[in-house]
Amino acid sequence: MHRYVSAIANVAIAASSFARPARAQVEPERAPVVTRHSIAINGHSLNYTAEVGRIAIRDVETGEPHAYMFYTSYRVPTPSGAKPRPVAFIWNGGPGWPALPLHFEVAGPLRGEGDKLVDNADTWLTESDLVFIDPVGTGFSRATKPEYVKEFALLVGDVLAVAVFFRCWLIQHDANTAPVFVAGESYGSSRAGRVGYAVLHRGFNVSGIIHISGSTDLPTDYENSNIVDWAYHVADMAVVGLAAKRISPEIGSTPDAVRANTERWVRERYLPAVLHADSLSPQDREQIAKELSAHTGYPVDRIDRKKLILSSQNWLGAFQIDGKRPLTSDYRRSVAVPTPWVPNALRYLRHQLGYDTDLPYIGMDGAETLEQGWTPNGKYPATMNSRWVHSWVYEPTPEMFEKARQEFARAGMLGIPHVGSPVGTPDAIKANPKLRVLVAQGAYDPLGGCSINTERAKHLAPEYAGAVEWKCYLGAHQMYLDAPARTAFSNDVKAFIRSTVGR
Repeated sequence: MHRYVSAIANVAIAASSFARPARAQVEPERAPVVTRHSIAINGHSLNYTAEVGRIAIRDVETGEPHAYMFYTSYRVPTPSGAKPRPVAFIWNGGPGWPALPLHFEVAGPLRGEGDKLVDNADTWLTESDLVFIDPVGTGFSRATKPEYVKEFALLVGDVLAVAVFFRCWLIQHDANTAPVFVAGESYGSSRAGRVGYAVLHRGFNVSGIIHISGSTDLPTDYENSNIVDWAYHVADMAVVGLAAKRISPEIGSTPDAVRANTERWVRERYLPAVLHADSLSPQDREQIAKELSAHTGYPVDRIDRKKLILSSQNWLGAFQIDGKRPLTSDYRRSVAVPTPWVPNALRYLRHQLGYDTDLPYIGMDGAETLEQGWTPNGKYPATMNSRWVHSWVYEPTPEMFEKARQEFARAGMLGIPHVGSPVGTPDAIKANPKLRVLVAQGAYDPLGGCSINTERAKHLAPEYAGAVEWKCYLGAHQMYLDAPARTAFSNDVKAFIRSTVGR
């Protein structure tokens, strides 16, 4: 059971590892709020402090705040003179999502279960201090003027703002030398590589990058990469077909067997056929279509005999679950997993942790929205997702803006890291050869794939390959919504942090 120990607002905690944690004013109207807590993990108590606040993203020339970024951090005291604990900075994706899901569904000390918050035995806090970040325009984070919003709804502005947040938080908490881990989910995965490099470039000790359910920006050496990715995603669909009982026992009876058999078929039969589809005879096309159907359970009469490509959108359009189309985030479900814990999580932030704001918390389905606040003339602003520009130029021309939109539309989820960004994870590895990377993917995710990653791993250049671990879990885009996957994923993250810091 979670035990609330004591609240200490606007003062530093007298613990040896916390040097003036609340001393700096991070916004004019308030300092961060620090409280002490304890949870039980496997019969043992874990004592820690929580801190909530906002950090100003300032114009370096004038000092004027252009935005405030909200965070929740958790830290475990260490003895005086001990090495600093690692610090993991964590966010979700969107790009218009706050950090609430990763915070309360897998990594934080409390986890949403039903409509309650319970002690989280899988928390990453056992291995690392944690900082959950809401990017500008999500959660409690806001631009300070309407004209500043566009500065943060832009790929380059977003990356540099988050990098500035890192710098400020580490300086304010006297954690400049701490090993830093960067973890992002979905779109936030591609943000992780870019921010990791930007923070390294500023002289901080970035030790690890964690890509969660998102395409990495790691380069591969094969041509026609988009076709290769979709070809190998067929093996992921085969695992979905097994779960839905749509494939025959000859393909395999376990997820591992089905994946291995289908990957071999893709490599030997399917991919060569797709890459040379123009030269196939009608008989060859028909045979490949039958084999594709056998491996996935996809209806043979719906397969395009000309292209022979089977995309996630093809799959989602072919099968209904209880009369509804499956989710774009989970091949197995047509209705999102409910989050009745969200109201309690917001009360926890506002009242138990002491961030006493009445601002709407933007970005969570089922939670508060902008419509609950006030706006001139009753016209509410668009979401960050709807106004986002995938551009590495601060002031793109209309032509550049349209080009960025088209590139993103063409590349889709798998191409996000490569749209408009000149730096990322590969540059971070070059800058710090000891840096390590963890890539985590769910087996039932229409937006990515374990078998896509398996093939990519084979084609990484040696200077990157040794730095990267690839993991697959029996879950979907948010693989941690499946309890066994959550535990396995968390155990892998914690082992990754331990082994990286131990180097």
